[in-house]
Amino acid sequence: MLEGMHLHDFDAAIVDLDGTMVDTVGDFELALSQALADLSLPPVGRDFILRTIGKGSRHLLQSTLVHLGQDPARVDALWPLYQRHYLAVNGQASAVYPGVVEGLQALRDAGLKLACLTNKPGDFARPLLAAKGLAGFFEQVFGGDAFARNKPDPLPLLETCRALGTAPARTLMIGDSANDALAARGAGCPVLLVRYGYNHGQPVEAVDADGWIDSLAQLPWGD
Repeated sequence: MLEGMHLHDFDAAIVDLDGTMVDTVGDFELALSQALADLSLPPVGRDFILRTIGKGSRHLLQSTLVHLGQDPARVDALWPLYQRHYLAVNGQASAVYPGVVEGLQALRDAGLKLACLTNKPGDFARPLLAAKGLAGFFEQVFGGDAFARNKPDPLPLLETCRALGTAPARTLMIGDSANDALAARGAGCPVLLVRYGYNHGQPVEAVDADGWIDSLAQLPWGD
């Protein structure tokens, strides 16, 4: 936990999506296998997807092509196929993690403004939040195509703080990976990581963060 910190230390929270609020690996696996099949390419294993997701969909596709011994430039052909399949399956093979609704409600009850910031394209993120009943918690939703650079660059966090009208030092980043932590450190935001998400196959507690939790239901802290 964030030792000595309380919800009243913050004016807002920025929450990651994949691996933090929703377990979406099943959606990735379905859409990616169908898009690859359209190009007569074999599927990749779930373990590979778990290690690779988190840096945006085009990064996933390029990494997949390299993994399959293909020219990564084929991403331009794979991308529209993947978009079509992902939009068709979005949310069907995913589930909200236990404690997420309770945690978001605790943040809202404490008066914090909430934004969802994800490297997932906005056209994927917004329907997913709506389908899982989470959209109403957020004043702002920004996907990986909203800004010039993605996490782990701090720019998306700084722009999200600007949109919320809050100072980075009083805006908590809640995520699941080094991408979230590095972006938060660069932006000057405190950062809390969940232990259950997608951190490129590495132990999340090895990441420089202010604390780790097993569930968002562990919020709020302190008295």
